[in-house]
Amino acid sequence: MAYFAASTDDAETNRKFAESLGLDYPILSDPTKETAKAYGALMAMGFASRWTFYIGKDGNLLFVDRDVSTKTAGADIARKLGELGVAKR
Repeated sequence: MAYFAASTDDAETNRKFAESLGLDYPILSDPTKETAKAYGALMAMGFASRWTFYIGKDGNLLFVDRDVSTKTAGADIARKLGELGVAKR
């Protein structure tokens, strides 16, 4: 299993942000916003929606959570991974 975040910020901004939070996963950069646009996550005002995409090992999209809460995201992700049959580490 792999996990990461994606942001429309540049790589250096994302690196500093990840370090400031002590993250154990990378934040990918999409400064052109092309990936956010391709996934339908780019809002009209130019910001990416805070969505969680669950993608299977085969590359197929399993689920998109469009109702992400920063307060419960960790628990929500763990629950959804269980529902999708992803083994715990």
